[in-house]
Amino acid sequence: MSDTATATRPAAKPPRENRPPVSREKARARRDARSAWTLLAPSLIILGVMVAYPAVLMVIQSFTDYTVRNKVQGTMPNFVGFENYLDLFTQSDFPAVLIRSLALMVVMTVFIMVFGVLIAILMTRLGRAWRIVVSVGLLLAWAMPPLTATVVWGWIFDTQYGLVNWALNTITGTENWTNHSWLLNPLSFFFVLTIIVVWQGVPFVAFTTYAGLGQVPAEVLEASSLDGSTGWKRFWAIVFPYIRSVLTVVLVLQIIWNLRIFTQVYALQSRGGIARETNVIGTFLFRQGPGEVAFTAAIGVVMVILLLVLSWGYVRTTLKEEEL
Repeated sequence: MSDTATATRPAAKPPRENRPPVSREKARARRDARSAWTLLAPSLIILGVMVAYPAVLMVIQSFTDYTVRNKVQGTMPNFVGFENYLDLFTQSDFPAVLIRSLALMVVMTVFIMVFGVLIAILMTRLGRAWRIVVSVGLLLAWAMPPLTATVVWGWIFDTQYGLVNWALNTITGTENWTNHSWLLNPLSFFFVLTIIVVWQGVPFVAFTTYAGLGQVPAEVLEASSLDGSTGWKRFWAIVFPYIRSVLTVVLVLQIIWNLRIFTQVYALQSRGGIARETNVIGTFLFRQGPGEVAFTAAIGVVMVILLLVLSWGYVRTTLKEEEL
């Protein structure tokens, strides 16, 4: 009887120190995974509540006729399929607003990137005192809130008391610019808007690029100088490969930020711009009214898809670099 019990009794686990290396590695990997998920859990919960849930709800509502009336009365909306999206592109000004927003985004992003990189290169060639002066000036422009900056530039281009109109009258020796409205005409409106956005967007690109330029090895630059490589040739062949990843991140961020501009446009419209002719996606979404929940949800979905498409190149490059 005792022999049978002994034969069927399971073998005791070997001591931890006597376990095979593979088992110890698997146990350590499981512990590390549990620890990682435990540390990530609060962030994942916050992202789920603050991002995932509203995003899913927005997508669902975009396929219904949900309005404020449904919320007040506690009734369920009707499923309408792609009707909101069809109305968005056929029964509204959204196509023109979308084209306008994309064109503005391209122009602003190009100016911001070019001026930002040029200023960063200039800062590497300035002495300590002048570099501090330039840095302080950039910080002041960067730190100013968008609404405050728009109000200041709005006064500079003011119809009656604007500095620009006074300067143009002084330079031309005429009164042709007296009471000239820069915001009434859509082209001049976007000209002023571009100045404001570029003025506040350049500091971020300049500081980030300047930090990236500091990572280029000095011996590489010295070797390129000995080889006779100077100016733009040295920048594109030697410097640019070192800061390409930095510029890619900055470019994607600028695309997203410039496509989502709202404060500057809305503030300038309040000072005299014609909203229908100067709306971008942000202001168009805001002016749809609080009652059209499903329609505005469709606009939000289109905007998210557009941003994902524009940033997909950067995401794919990042994933490839992580695999390497």
